[in-house]
Amino acid sequence: MQLIGMLDSPYVRRVAISMQLLGLRFDHRSVSVFSNFAQFQQINPVVKAPTLVCDDGDVLMDSTLILQYAEALSASRKSLLPASINELQHALSTIGLALAACEKSVQIVYEHKLRPAAKQHEPWITRITGQLLAVYVALEADLKLRPLEVTSTSINQAGVSVAVAWHFTQNMLPEIVRAAEYPALQEFSANAETLPEFIAAPHGSSTYHHVG
Repeated sequence: MQLIGMLDSPYVRRVAISMQLLGLRFDHRSVSVFSNFAQFQQINPVVKAPTLVCDDGDVLMDSTLILQYAEALSASRKSLLPASINELQHALSTIGLALAACEKSVQIVYEHKLRPAAKQHEPWITRITGQLLAVYVALEADLKLRPLEVTSTSINQAGVSVAVAWHFTQNMLPEIVRAAEYPALQEFSANAETLPEFIAAPHGSSTYHHVG
């Protein structure tokens, strides 16, 4: 399998870390949807990151769908989703918040870095900024109430998604989401970033390499 996309995307990074934790082998190609558009288009005409090229050539898109496939491949060995309904419900609720944080962070980054200043719509930016802050208030409160596990053997998909989302936001929008106001998230993310699976897939333009 080949994972296509840059690790500066929280969605690509989420997949790379999760697939390691699931014990799945894959190759990573750090191809940008912007500077390498034509190259990416040859792999996937839709040019959407992450893209997973399966062993038989089928192309999968969207981090959640790719991870659903990864979970199926790893079913006999390990899952990053809880087995009990109550725990699964909470995990999915947390994952939804983390993905919303990724989405709103990416929207703000695109508004500021890709759209000309003269064409930026301030009411829209204010709206999505408010949504982003609301997400992190909810995640901070939930993390204090129900701490997430943070070891290579115990972290689940909720933990991966929250840690990746927070790290992305802090790399890209630290002036909007101030770390000091979210101590539980800051501590959790810092601990997650010390895990081998996170270290092997650092935020940025590098290429993931298998550990061991």
